[in-house]
Amino acid sequence: MGVTTRDIFGDAAGAQPATPGSYGDPPRGRRLPDATALGPVRLQIADLERSLAFYEGVLGLRVVERDGARAALAALAAYGDGRVLVELNEQPGARPAGRGGRLGLYHFAILLPDRASLGRLVRHMADAGVRAGAGDHLVSEAFYVHDPDGLGIEVYADRPRETWRRRGRELMLATDPVDVQDLLRAAGDAPWTGMPAGTVMGHVHLHVGDLEQASAFYSEAIGFDRITWSYPGALFLGAGGYHHHLGTNTWAGPGARPSDDEDARLLEWTIELPDAASVQEAARSLADAGYPAETASDGGIATRDPWGTGLRLRVAASGDGGGSND
Repeated sequence: MGVTTRDIFGDAAGAQPATPGSYGDPPRGRRLPDATALGPVRLQIADLERSLAFYEGVLGLRVVERDGARAALAALAAYGDGRVLVELNEQPGARPAGRGGRLGLYHFAILLPDRASLGRLVRHMADAGVRAGAGDHLVSEAFYVHDPDGLGIEVYADRPRETWRRRGRELMLATDPVDVQDLLRAAGDAPWTGMPAGTVMGHVHLHVGDLEQASAFYSEAIGFDRITWSYPGALFLGAGGYHHHLGTNTWAGPGARPSDDEDARLLEWTIELPDAASVQEAARSLADAGYPAETASDGGIATRDPWGTGLRLRVAASGDGGGSND
């Protein structure tokens, strides 16, 4: 959704540097720790081989695990980095995503470690004939594609935090045009060789039914700070001062319904916390707010948001790169 800086903030007069602690609206109760990060997303797709051709050939991920007993499952990571970013689960005949207005995934967002890597990926996708949308979000530069099932994907690189700006307590986010030529110059002559080490899951963006209800669940119960709330129809939330680990929007419309078992969809996304105490704090916060959660097989907790989207909170594994995304 292309909403420029001028659309939201006018001439942006009064913008100030977004120094640590100067922006964001924290929950009234428990707050997620600064070291919060995201783990993998689990996706339901219709054809695993078709999806692998895209995720490996276009995005540059690699298969690090394939279930021998169930050939319908594969886990993917960046090159030189073992942390799983995407898990693909085949459901033959699953309907394409994005048809008829569905709640759930808008996109998941893969964060590259630097601008040059993003430029190399953009050049690679252009050479492959892949059509992509783009947006300069003031805090990041992003490109948008869909996988073969219509699931939304963002790939992006963050701008240095010292360049971020705020208006009052609100971090400034918008969707301005990307200077693609400057980005390609930053890429240099090096070829694209796949997602580099240091690539992480940056954020998840969801279609929800109501922003106040989303705030009640994801901020007051889960513990994210509200970061940006003036973007039309959207609310962005994060921890540790990050611009957002989660975006929520109502753009699917008032008649949208949750995705179901027959749809290509997001099955679950993951929040990774620095220690077991933080996970238990989150579990207590959910219980206090009246949201059910179950203990998961990995020692974390599993719950669902008010629209049925699965969420897991767990301790970041050693070496998984836990911590806020910079």
